[in-house]
Amino acid sequence: MKRSIRIFLILLIGGIIGFFLIKNQTKSHSPEETVHYRTGNLKVEVFYNRPAKRGREIFGELVPFNQVWRTGANEATTFSVNQAVQVDGSLLEAGRYTLWTIPQPDSWKIIFNKKMYAWGIDLSTQEAARDEAYDALIIEVPTQKLPETVERFSIHFEKQNHLHYMVFSWDQTQVSFAFDKLNKKA
Repeated sequence: MKRSIRIFLILLIGGIIGFFLIKNQTKSHSPEETVHYRTGNLKVEVFYNRPAKRGREIFGELVPFNQVWRTGANEATTFSVNQAVQVDGSLLEAGRYTLWTIPQPDSWKIIFNKKMYAWGIDLSTQEAARDEAYDALIIEVPTQKLPETVERFSIHFEKQNHLHYMVFSWDQTQVSFAFDKLNKKA
């Protein structure tokens, strides 16, 4: 009995160590990033992992067209906002969302999902883990071709003409959407 418990413990500890080694190796290829944006009392935070191009064909190959993408690597990307905002003209309530996209050659669908997921893909099927029953908002925005290659997937914020934009850039593709607070007093 003691021998089987010892074997079980050794296997358990070995499995845990193996999981963390694989996770750390994955993180070194696609490091974590948290981006903060603040204007007045509006606070936005995005957590995501940044895969690199490394000579690969990205959109249409590594990230297939017309399929849900976790919008980065590793864990599902999260988008948090402390107050209701208009996203591309549609209401998005305050809260924390997972952020999914469906890249297409000329436009992307951007999906705000209310459910939190431990990982961005279902490990048994290798497909996006998103449950569409929890979708809070879906918008579609055009792509822009960049003149230079962006090596590592990037999310950042910009302000133009009194509007705030969240921008995704990777390879030679850029996508952005406008958002603004509902209460202009802040």
